[in-house]
Amino acid sequence: MKAIGPGRWKEAVVALAIAAAITNAGCKKKDVDAFPASGAVAGWEKTGDTRVFAAKDLWQYIDGGAEQYLQAGVVSTATSDYKYQDQLEAVVDVYTMGDAAGARKILESGQTNDAKRVEVGDAGIAYEQSVTFRKGPYLVRIVAYQASPGAQQALIALAHGVEAKL
Repeated sequence: MKAIGPGRWKEAVVALAIAAAITNAGCKKKDVDAFPASGAVAGWEKTGDTRVFAAKDLWQYIDGGAEQYLQAGVVSTATSDYKYQDQLEAVVDVYTMGDAAGARKILESGQTNDAKRVEVGDAGIAYEQSVTFRKGPYLVRIVAYQASPGAQQALIALAHGVEAKL
């Protein structure tokens, strides 16, 4: 490695700053539209606009529960409502984390003994009225507002639709 000669340190600092800016530009998380359009998943209709919350505003959406996501490195959260065959309503939340470890931390911290493992994303769990999975830096939580026969299978189908868009 060569030493920087007198008067050349400014050029070296500028070159390093440019290299860092180029590297960081390639590392930014892209905003993805993870929400399937109406009809893209059999029986499911998207019923509202997607809302997006930056990490600093997450408390507006999940007041009282945002801290665990902030500690795990949430970058943003997007949410949208769905309806299945005009009888089951659900909400889909997509948490974009800083890295896959943050998504894993949230998924693992929320499991209880009645969780059923499901094959969706990198890891997934299902309950009677919800499906949660992680894929890379994304954590997806799908929750039905009411119980109904076949709800879990319908939620898993919607989860696969979201997974395909991530």
